[in-house]
Amino acid sequence: MSGQWGKKIKYSIFGESHGRGIGITIDGLPAGTKLDMDFINNEMQRRAPGKNEFSTTRREGDKVEILSGYFNGYTTGTPLCAVIFNENQNSVDYDKLKDLARPGHADFTGKVKYSGFNDYRGGGHFSGRITAPLVFAGAVARQILFHKGIQIGSHVLSIENVFDNYFDAVNLKNQFLIDILNKDFPVIDDVKGKEMKSIILKAKEESDSVGGIIEAAILNVPCGLGEPFFDSIESNLAQLLFSVPAVKGVEFGSGFDITKLRGSKANDLPYMNKGSVATKTNNNGGINGGISNGMPIVFRVAMKPTPSIAKIQSTIDMDTFENSEVSITGRHDPCIVLRALPVIEACAAMSILDFI
Repeated sequence: MSGQWGKKIKYSIFGESHGRGIGITIDGLPAGTKLDMDFINNEMQRRAPGKNEFSTTRREGDKVEILSGYFNGYTTGTPLCAVIFNENQNSVDYDKLKDLARPGHADFTGKVKYSGFNDYRGGGHFSGRITAPLVFAGAVARQILFHKGIQIGSHVLSIENVFDNYFDAVNLKNQFLIDILNKDFPVIDDVKGKEMKSIILKAKEESDSVGGIIEAAILNVPCGLGEPFFDSIESNLAQLLFSVPAVKGVEFGSGFDITKLRGSKANDLPYMNKGSVATKTNNNGGINGGISNGMPIVFRVAMKPTPSIAKIQSTIDMDTFENSEVSITGRHDPCIVLRALPVIEACAAMSILDFI
């Protein structure tokens, strides 16, 4: 099991979805970093379940308790350890499923990998619930980045086949990201947001689920960050992003669409802008050669539909190795995209902070 990530700052996650609690230890933070607990708690609430009709009915306060590395409002320089105790598990839902491989889940692969000793309840360590500690870590990282002028934000770019407007990757400003952050349904075009809501609720009524795309941006990153080849901005951040359950695709800048352009159009032409180097376009997403170039770092993440659905699906019995059927009852999100926004932003903050 690989539960650690980071070089200059090391993060170690622990816990299972239906265990006593989940948490993270952060080693390498400088002493004297002031932590705004109100900001941290607000980030935790953005990800927390049970807030609205688009989310699971499982209600977890996601209250963070810091066990070490924090005193009188500041980090002490020792490992910062935080735990979130699970308060609303309903493990009985999984007793009848323990031998059935839920489609789209890691039940079968996890059982093979760990010889059947893995905690299968709610997905155990494979659960999306384990992203809550990442949000805490990201909230800590973001506060350090704030003091360096670095702003991170995201929006729901699409749900199923309904798309919001794309970020203006050249002229994106801090306040624009803040304004979207303050929305209950974070999209640029609220009319499109209303269509997305309808799609989610329709899938919920039909005992199904939908996926979507998150577009995120990191502003005011200084030029020169990144360690090519194997620790470039893209490879470092992508490793974190692909560790998030449900993420199936990551692209930077124009991503796959850049293949539709000629080189003369794809190239971001540099020019002097009030004494600083900027580019006229941002097809490369603020990165050249794996190194930040000073333009906004823009990337998108594809989130698959929530695999836990009540529709009857075919599967196998992992005990008898016979064909079977399964219907997953319990409390699940009809769409995970909304609650994943702060998780994706957290990954961005953790990655950039490690370079700085």
